[in-house]
Amino acid sequence: MLKPDLRLVEKYNKPGPRYTSYPTAPQFSDQIDIEQLRLEASHESGPLSLYFHIPFCQSMCWFCGCTKIISNQREPAEKYIRLLEREIGHYRENIQPGREVQQLHFGGGTPNYLDPDLIDHFSSTLHKNFHFASNAEISAELDPRRLTKEHIQAFRRLGVNRVSFGVQDIKLETQKAVNRVQSDEQNLNAIQWARSAGMDSLNIDLIYGLPYQTPESIRNTIHQVLEYSPDRLAVFSYAHVPWMAPAQKILERHGLPEAEQKIQMLGVIIEELTSNGYQYIGMDHFAKVDDSLAVAQRNKTMQRNFQGYSTFKDLEISAFGISSISQTKNSYRQNIKDIEAYEKKLIIGQLPVEKGYILTPEDHIRRTTIMRLMCDHSLDFTQLSNELCIDFKDHFSNELNQLADMAIDGLLESSENSLQVTPQGTLFIRNIAMHFDAHLAKSKAKHSKTV
Repeated sequence: MLKPDLRLVEKYNKPGPRYTSYPTAPQFSDQIDIEQLRLEASHESGPLSLYFHIPFCQSMCWFCGCTKIISNQREPAEKYIRLLEREIGHYRENIQPGREVQQLHFGGGTPNYLDPDLIDHFSSTLHKNFHFASNAEISAELDPRRLTKEHIQAFRRLGVNRVSFGVQDIKLETQKAVNRVQSDEQNLNAIQWARSAGMDSLNIDLIYGLPYQTPESIRNTIHQVLEYSPDRLAVFSYAHVPWMAPAQKILERHGLPEAEQKIQMLGVIIEELTSNGYQYIGMDHFAKVDDSLAVAQRNKTMQRNFQGYSTFKDLEISAFGISSISQTKNSYRQNIKDIEAYEKKLIIGQLPVEKGYILTPEDHIRRTTIMRLMCDHSLDFTQLSNELCIDFKDHFSNELNQLADMAIDGLLESSENSLQVTPQGTLFIRNIAMHFDAHLAKSKAKHSKTV
């Protein structure tokens, strides 16, 4: 059974990226040539992964660091859908025809902020503009507090077959502290509606490190969530970044668990889930051992991107809506975060891109290395040498030497042709990956701590 070592937490708990991309988002520049990004994307071919950011929420969760708009009105959502349709039109003008959609994800905010009839309207837009593969994975993040059976039915008509429900914690004291009171009845209704509608995969989101949580309260939450029998769980370490999300300062009034308590909570989470049929994917994610994500990890075919871990390889991520990030083979581009500026760009016929990045050959080498570490928890030097057309050990001789201290601490094991992260090391995978990040030392970006 994996038990976190508190001594190592004290040593390695420092700020670092989560590596949903490499280079990471702080390296994106608003000085990038937008036309260059457009041309680069226009040369892409092959299958697509679409992402739509629906930023609206009816109330603020104090822990949230996402780009959101708090509103109780429906008119802004209707207007926003019209803007998404404009963006789709501009995008379609710049891509090669006939590309198939293999994956689509609705994130937020709260996608079920949209009324069912608006979901149906947008579904028609999507199916008119894109061709979906017969086995396309279509998913949505939904809030059980604001969900109706009619919402579920509308999303199912759109084609949603995977759903993620935000639960966060079942402890009422914690729920009140973070301004998200949510009953077990609401969770059970949402799950029952989704399963009855034929949504064949369920993910539950939880957060540890919030006010009033303890290792024992986390155990109670896990026990209750296990009764829901989700296929996957994302159990996120709360990232306290009040310089990015000022509302998080409210949580400081209640007090936040120390790093030692957080790592004890993580130990409970891993113990309970891995002893109840779930595989620890890493970076806060778990999946039933027969789930496709767990199988992909064992087969070393799992991927990682801005949507987290994925079973799909070599998909261009085309993202729509404010703040969303697109990824091609050679570039990243991020949309404007301000909705008024986003609208102005679309009205004059421009893609609403605010910043971006073009990868260098060295970035490609390091991206592959970091992503294989994050997904496989290992590096095969011979395989990577062949894939990247380099002598891997020679290219990364300094980085591999710098990992010696981590090997002494039992976080990884090295051989002549490979590096293997140990079970204890998986808890510090971000720290290990940081050694291969050529931009980090020069970056002024602030990150959450790795634990």
